[in-house]
Amino acid sequence: MNHEVRGPSSRILCVDDKHDVADSQAELLLILGYEAWACYDGRSAILQAEALHPDICLIDLNMPGMDGDEVAIQLRAAGRPLKLLAITASSDDEASYRIKAAGFDRHLVKPVDPALLNWDTAEVCRDGLTRRAGAF
Repeated sequence: MNHEVRGPSSRILCVDDKHDVADSQAELLLILGYEAWACYDGRSAILQAEALHPDICLIDLNMPGMDGDEVAIQLRAAGRPLKLLAITASSDDEASYRIKAAGFDRHLVKPVDPALLNWDTAEVCRDGLTRRAGAF
């Protein structure tokens, strides 16, 4: 799914192995005026991020093949300034540790309220693209 609409000047990649979740996130962000794309696995996310140069990536933590924390680590290693938001059904200590260790900027717990997704995305945009350590 590809949506290109000029809006709040942020490009967002939504990564989730559940197609309906990634597609819904991208659709919502499109409605809110962002450029948004959906992809459904970690390897595709790395390739899409390289091609699309998103400002923000919404990444599911638990995916088959390449987990979201590995995606985040590889995206950080590429050196581009971007914000990473972990979206997962887990809010336990293990998930929190994985998210912090991978360098995510935010942790959102599923199901994510659309208003909260909008607020967090807008806040990340206002913060600029300089990564803040430990900003959960």
